[in-house]
Amino acid sequence: MATVHLRIGDLVWGKLGRYPPWPGKVVSPPKDLKKPRGKKCHFVKFFGTEDHAWIKVEQLKPYHPHKEEMIKINKGKRFQQAVDAVEDFLKKKEKQGGKEQSSEGKGDSKGKKTPTKPLKILEEDDEDLSALKDPSEKPVQDDPHFHHFLLSQTEKPASSMEPISKRLKIVEEDTRSTSIQAADSTAINGSITPTDKRIGFLGLGLMGSGIVSNLLKMGHVVTVWNRTVEKCDLFIQEGARLGRTPAEVVSMCDITFSCVSDPKAARDLVLGPSGVLQGIRPGKCYVEMSTVDPETITELSQVISSRGGRFLEAPVAGSQQVSNEGMLVILAAGDRTVYEDCSSCFQAMGKTSFFLGEVGNAARMMLILNMVQGSFMATIAEGLTLAQATGQSQHTFLDILSQGQMASTFVDQKCQNILQGNFKPDYYLKHIQKDLRLAISMGDTANHPTPMAAAANEVYKRAKALDQSDNDMSAVYRAYIH
Repeated sequence: MATVHLRIGDLVWGKLGRYPPWPGKVVSPPKDLKKPRGKKCHFVKFFGTEDHAWIKVEQLKPYHPHKEEMIKINKGKRFQQAVDAVEDFLKKKEKQGGKEQSSEGKGDSKGKKTPTKPLKILEEDDEDLSALKDPSEKPVQDDPHFHHFLLSQTEKPASSMEPISKRLKIVEEDTRSTSIQAADSTAINGSITPTDKRIGFLGLGLMGSGIVSNLLKMGHVVTVWNRTVEKCDLFIQEGARLGRTPAEVVSMCDITFSCVSDPKAARDLVLGPSGVLQGIRPGKCYVEMSTVDPETITELSQVISSRGGRFLEAPVAGSQQVSNEGMLVILAAGDRTVYEDCSSCFQAMGKTSFFLGEVGNAARMMLILNMVQGSFMATIAEGLTLAQATGQSQHTFLDILSQGQMASTFVDQKCQNILQGNFKPDYYLKHIQKDLRLAISMGDTANHPTPMAAAANEVYKRAKALDQSDNDMSAVYRAYIH
């Protein structure tokens, strides 16, 4: 949102954290309430909920110019009640000749002073911001698609658009990539219309588990398989069906997704005994979500197509937490019609998806992204240890970093976990090292140097030698302190 100049009493739309813009009024904060440091913000009272929050100026919009725009986006009952409360406020103000009366701390009809209710101050990282959503809907933590609310409000590129369904927009860019974003208020609020196609899912690791959970929550019919069958139990309890082999899952389903650890696992799943290839029939769709090299993707596409199957690669950018929240970024390439058939599934598991053209392009883009992320993580770990080695406070280093241009949730979470000694895997260290290795090999094939990635790869290899493979990628920190 653009920065605006506001005064006490102005009506606004305020956006707090991951939640939708909500009608409110700029008010004076209590005298004993300190303004957040380092933030240009206003104190806002929300209509309908009576909650208050400090809102950054860039997350505020004037009420009247954007009223119609916001009403089109949000159709929730609680939201409509909040808008009605604004209109009632305006009518009362008009009757009073434009003067506003405050009931807070005023006397009652008998002259007694009415105590002011304590303010509930919301913050961006609050777990419970349920006031800013319709109470008839599922709790936000169980409904990640509520977070899609602003996708249709973000600045759109100069591009042409073509609808593929009531709830989607496909955005064509100069790069010939395509993105799917939630564009209908019902989809945005979590009420996705699931495809009537039968969905299969192979691989219930860190990423796959969150994906399947969100597919089920959004009403998809899902059949699951995992090498360790016990991992399927939780999803069976949530309504999934169990497939005994990859071949059986593919034969039972219209679209089968797979998400496994590396190229070998992806090949074995397709080409091995009772593998995917044995269940492929003409018209069956296979979607490879594993992060692998372009050569593996090309091979799998060819063997699936040779049996009349339809193939799409769709690796995902994110982590276990992002997967659980249904906020992955999906990179797809291959059969465009399969991409379109997967639209409700991609909405369930991610905040946006991109179609990148021919088979292999998604693998290439995914490796580049993970190469950058892995190298960045190693550099952050190097900075933390250098700070300690030179007598600087690591906590102060993080505080300064969080106020600068590199501030991000990723940096904050990883650094906090490092300082707490918490290396519970959100993205396995062994997998980011695998991605670096594959990216370096891809660079060699293209005759393009990757010296930064190569240096980072050596640090991760040292961390693996220190038995950090099954820890989070942030455990690369330990390569610098041993």
